[in-house]
Amino acid sequence: MKTFNYKTAENYFFIGIAGAGMSAIAQYLADSGKTISGSDRLFSSENKTETQIQLENKGIKCFPQDCSGISENIQAVVISTAIEPTVPEYKLALETEIPIIMRSDLLAEISFTKNTIAISGTSGKSTVTAMIFHILHHAKLSPSLITGAGLVSIQKTGEIGNAVYGNGDFLVIEVDESDGSIVKYKPQTGVILNIEKDHKELSELDELFDVFRKNIKKNIIVNRNNDRCLKFSNNIKNDFGFDDNCGFIENDFKQNGFSISFKINDTYFELNQPGKHNMENAAAAVSACVLNGVSILKSAEALKTYEGIYRRHQIIGNVGGITIIDDYAHNPAKIAASIKACQIEGSKLITWFQPHGFGPTRFLRNEFVKEISNSLRENDEIWMSEIYYAGGSVSKDISSKDLINDISKNGKRAFFIEKRENFVEKICKFIKSGDVILLCGARDPSLSDFASHVFNELSKLKN
Repeated sequence: MKTFNYKTAENYFFIGIAGAGMSAIAQYLADSGKTISGSDRLFSSENKTETQIQLENKGIKCFPQDCSGISENIQAVVISTAIEPTVPEYKLALETEIPIIMRSDLLAEISFTKNTIAISGTSGKSTVTAMIFHILHHAKLSPSLITGAGLVSIQKTGEIGNAVYGNGDFLVIEVDESDGSIVKYKPQTGVILNIEKDHKELSELDELFDVFRKNIKKNIIVNRNNDRCLKFSNNIKNDFGFDDNCGFIENDFKQNGFSISFKINDTYFELNQPGKHNMENAAAAVSACVLNGVSILKSAEALKTYEGIYRRHQIIGNVGGITIIDDYAHNPAKIAASIKACQIEGSKLITWFQPHGFGPTRFLRNEFVKEISNSLRENDEIWMSEIYYAGGSVSKDISSKDLINDISKNGKRAFFIEKRENFVEKICKFIKSGDVILLCGARDPSLSDFASHVFNELSKLKN
């Protein structure tokens, strides 16, 4: 039986390489000099996807998911929890005794080679990871990055934007609690942003985060604004929040349009991102960077030029004074924070949301109804299309319409629209200059195309 050794392995094959987490590690390894190839069910040799082209530009060979890419030279086949044993390439790797490595195990191996800063929490991981990388990069420390969402500043160069292989000692990563893999990491610095019911019950999450806290080697940073995080605080001079006992205190929050200003320890910050939650995200990033040698003044200077990440309050455009925003928010806390961030004074907010997965929607039904209902103002609206189905055997005994009915009973303006293509036509007569359209959802790879569709259709109808 062949064995895997990260220090000596040079040739990797990724099944499902187009996934955000998979593509990030693949690019990192390719840029470090490894030979990388991979397959995806969306790949073909004739009609190449944008992700396929971007990976190939990195020297990564891409194949359809038909076993054609697995050769005798492959030293490790990398999979994620989304790859089932029925996938032909998985079967072939087993038959030919090629070592099969979980994505999270490979990321853990990589993290052991660097001064790793690991970001955890049920919301905000990608944003804080990006902010920390941006600050360290601004400080000319040549950091490395492996994350789940592309940084806009990197995407402008034509790359996916979710991975950087730097020459410096720092590696910034986000670690996942939803699959339990958070317990595999032993970073020098660990951040716990928040703990909310999402994928798992709170009792299970508490156990996972407790193991993660114990694995952190040096700096433990927790959000004292989140009650469940407090029990994991190891040294309050590292923590952030509104508490006077914190080392990094946020205050003087102001929002002007979709930008915010605030102070952290009397240092003034400006950020071209909306919402109080982004002040909180910035405080977490600043804490991690200060504890690793970057001054708070240098952090403030860096965040002035932070451009955000893909599908996190990404402004798609403005049509007749109506702003269209695309956001990855998909769990109850994220949806509520996103809605509040986009509630500009004097405007009406129309939020469209497509839940993903029948199981997660069923599991979080009550939380969705409560959080969305509590976040909507009197004239705001919530629209939902049917739950996104990603395949597999699952009971389809819940609908987005059930959530809409529950929210309506709370006296809120809530509407079900089964076919999302009809959304713009339905709202067009009742929306005016100054209003905001917020589009939310995750997992569905066509959501960014839908955001473009909303912008284009609204442009046609308003012109």
